[in-house]
Amino acid sequence: MMKAGGIEPKALLKKLYEMEEVDQPTAQAIYKEHRKSGIEIIEACVKGGIREDAVLYALANLLGMEMVQLTGIDLPQPLIEKIPQHVATSYRIIPVRLEDDVLVIATSDPDNLAALDDLKFMLGVKLLRPALTSEASIDEALKKYYPEKAVPAEDLRGELMKNYEAEETIDAASGMEVFNIDDLRGIDMGDAAVAAESAPVRKLLNLILLTAVKAQASDVHFEPFEATFQVRNRIDGVLYEMLPVPKNLAAPLVARIKVMAHLDIAERRMPQDGKISVRIGDREVDLRVSSLPTMFGESVVIRILDRSVVSLDLDKVGFPDELLTQFKEIIQMPNGIVVVTGPTGSGKTTTLYAALSAVNEDSIKIITTEDPVEYEINGLIQVPIDDEIGKSFGACLRSILRQDPDVLLVGEVRDAETAQIAIQASLTGHLVFTTLHTNDAPTAVTRLIDMGIEPFLLAATLETILAQRLVRTICMKCKTPYTPSEEEVMSLALRGRDISNQRFFYGKGCEFCKNTGYKGRTAIFELLTVDDAVRELVLSKASANQIRSVAQRSGMKTLRDAGIQKIFAGLTTIEEVVKETMAVEE
Repeated sequence: MMKAGGIEPKALLKKLYEMEEVDQPTAQAIYKEHRKSGIEIIEACVKGGIREDAVLYALANLLGMEMVQLTGIDLPQPLIEKIPQHVATSYRIIPVRLEDDVLVIATSDPDNLAALDDLKFMLGVKLLRPALTSEASIDEALKKYYPEKAVPAEDLRGELMKNYEAEETIDAASGMEVFNIDDLRGIDMGDAAVAAESAPVRKLLNLILLTAVKAQASDVHFEPFEATFQVRNRIDGVLYEMLPVPKNLAAPLVARIKVMAHLDIAERRMPQDGKISVRIGDREVDLRVSSLPTMFGESVVIRILDRSVVSLDLDKVGFPDELLTQFKEIIQMPNGIVVVTGPTGSGKTTTLYAALSAVNEDSIKIITTEDPVEYEINGLIQVPIDDEIGKSFGACLRSILRQDPDVLLVGEVRDAETAQIAIQASLTGHLVFTTLHTNDAPTAVTRLIDMGIEPFLLAATLETILAQRLVRTICMKCKTPYTPSEEEVMSLALRGRDISNQRFFYGKGCEFCKNTGYKGRTAIFELLTVDDAVRELVLSKASANQIRSVAQRSGMKTLRDAGIQKIFAGLTTIEEVVKETMAVEE
């Protein structure tokens, strides 16, 4: 059953009521069934007796899309040929008409609109405009216009050659081989090692990476399943399915990635990690590669480290003014430990790099230990960790302290040994930055004590703990005011605050944000200053809840409070803050 494309169930039912397709009691019953059973609102509407075409029309109207009926019409073959079979079947789309280089395509999945925009690179059109139709119509049209048949590798090569933009090449940096446009030759796709060096496989990987970098994706996922091979990009923290890849190209594509990352192409039973440096246009991009054997082949994730889209300016990380001033004072201290905490992908490394950039001066020596080094910064001595050869955080830190540094960055406190050396460094007059994986700032204190750190040492050295999360920001091109529902307000747990004068916004969806309503991300912070009151609690091994309570009375804003601030500022939505933070009882 098709999804509602982000449209609120109540908004859809209200539209159907305005169209006189449903009365109020029936609409209420449908909504209760949707909430109780968890089925999609569209399925609930049809089960409740509303005509499917009426539901479809209402949904299209709310999404600002055209509605099309594919049944009973004959589409010309030249139009059908605009979309290759493997693309049509993978994305479940049908070309409807071509208007001045704008290709109108029918889809039954409005949730997949963000992915469709990236097909422009493959199809050679300036713009794709989606139109809504039913799942049954898509099924019938696919059977009629794209009968099932194997997709020969030669067809894919021809498609790639036809649509490949030669000027948009990716050059391998650091002495690595350049992607060349080779002559096409017959390739045995069964031999992954041979196929990995072929021009079509290189061009396919080239296209995937170009699409990901242009979309400012943070990661590219290559995922093997029993009958399919899926490629997805993570953009602003959310995964979107992108380029469809025939299953028979999975092994050659993975092999090509491993060749570029200098991994063992013959080793398919053990996980491997590597790095690729590439040049796209006039900028260099680092790619971190991780391979993992699965039931149906190797899963590969490429982390894209593009310095051009990451701001290492502390003023642009997302701190509110009062918190920025406070944090800048903290990082100028001569010694102590500053901990940044949060889950993977919460922006901890970016915040720490920005802090190091802020204190980076000719008169200060800064040394970092990282696993791995994500961004190279002039003026910093950066040491990559390699546990396989015994180059651990602890081992490196001992040597680093003999290098006469002023400021240290310990990529992550993973064990008691690393924590003890960081504390000793702080006690001997060094400022130490590090990270932890905890849900909030107060929990970081109890985590360090659980590692075996003596409370009196922690109380003497710990200066501040910064917890953070990333929330998606509303697209400025389609930002729209609205009145949140009672359920949304309750989900924020505003605890009786007066919100009558506050304005709320969301993104309607547009071409600029690929109809997601969001563009980019911003950070929210919880800054715990370790003052005398908190030090007393640390010495007494108090719980995280006790530390949080005292810190809040001293003025600490929780992550949820910081998120609410961003909502009221019109930067993000209630949905994002509720998803990324937890309500905390005062």
